[in-house]
Amino acid sequence: MKQSKFSPGWDEERVRRVLEHYESQTDEEAVAEDEAAYEATTHTVMEVPVDLVPAVRELIAKKKAG
Repeated sequence: MKQSKFSPGWDEERVRRVLEHYESQTDEEAVAEDEAAYEATTHTVMEVPVDLVPAVRELIAKKKAG
């Protein structure tokens, strides 16, 4: 059997905690969490054409590195 790979900073325990969080939420809690994310003032949500996603990711990576 192939061993799963996790992103840096993630491990099986962290994945289990995240799954537990979302699987135990009520619909109302999930909606409230989504609405709070849209109200954040430090980030934004937008649609990006799929073919532009690699360029957007590259810009974000450059911003984080700089």
